[in-house]
Amino acid sequence: MSDLSKIPVTVVTGFLGAGKTTLIRHLMANPQGKRLAVLVNEFGTAGVDGDILQSCADENCPAENIVELANGCICCTVADDFIPTIETLMALPQKPDHILIETSGLALPKPLLKAFDWPAIRSRITVDGVIALADAEAVAAGRFAPDVEAVEAQRAADDSLDHETPLSEVFEDQIACADIVLLSKADLAGEAGLAAARAVIEAEAPRKLPVLPMTEGVIDPRVVLGLEAAAEDDLDARPSHHDVVDDHEHDDFDSIVVDLGEIADVAALEAAILRLARDQHALRVKGYVAVAGKPMRLLVQAVGERLRTQYDRPWGDAPRRSHLVVIAEHHDINEPAIRAILGA
Repeated sequence: MSDLSKIPVTVVTGFLGAGKTTLIRHLMANPQGKRLAVLVNEFGTAGVDGDILQSCADENCPAENIVELANGCICCTVADDFIPTIETLMALPQKPDHILIETSGLALPKPLLKAFDWPAIRSRITVDGVIALADAEAVAAGRFAPDVEAVEAQRAADDSLDHETPLSEVFEDQIACADIVLLSKADLAGEAGLAAARAVIEAEAPRKLPVLPMTEGVIDPRVVLGLEAAAEDDLDARPSHHDVVDDHEHDDFDSIVVDLGEIADVAALEAAILRLARDQHALRVKGYVAVAGKPMRLLVQAVGERLRTQYDRPWGDAPRRSHLVVIAEHHDINEPAIRAILGA
């Protein structure tokens, strides 16, 4: 089988809350005549992202073409989850023309790219490209520090910056593996923020990369699909902090799922979620909430102290239940305190 007959795969990576699901929803809505399949890797035990994408299924990407892997980081469960799932998608009666993979916010993309060399699939699929999303406002605010000299200057002034956090290492690996970087939430960052974020990305990238602004996940699909990068054959140009080891652990991160009853006071819940970011250092809170007296479910998406809520669809016959996934670094997960703040 020639390269031209391989099914192209686009890997969408990026830090927690960068907007990966929103981008994929946009690509699903604008498939350019292609039949798509989506593989979403959820970190945590509640399939929020997978559920969002399932709600967008249509004839171009039917529900059976949307698969969720929730058993751990996709790059750590290649043999058990990823390879069998790809084989299942390729065995569908109507094979997809293009596969989109949304990695978890903690995934290192390079181990995943290596999986495309597995004998069972290497002659049948190819990595069309790796798209890294970076929150423009967060990057511009200096939450990651690829500049070693700047880190050393900060370290001299503040002992709390004695070492980089695991988050910055994940961020750097994702940028280093990318073919295109999308600066998401460009409207919040403004022109100055975009310029600052672009400078950080360009300093971190091991090679010249397109760095493009994006708002609400909207980007011309022709820009991000059809790159023909064959990234699985280009691993040497995509350096990683973990090149010297065979695998990696995610013990630095943990998550809990908090089940709640119907919520009467949305403002009080929002205040509690913001308190999780301030007091418990929660990185990410996401999920669905049943609001008393409301026929539609409330979608909750929080990144640090940035919180967005919206009523996304009617409950219909589905059970009215509220559950939130809370993600933080391992040492910041205090389950009793988190549950107390949320009133669980």
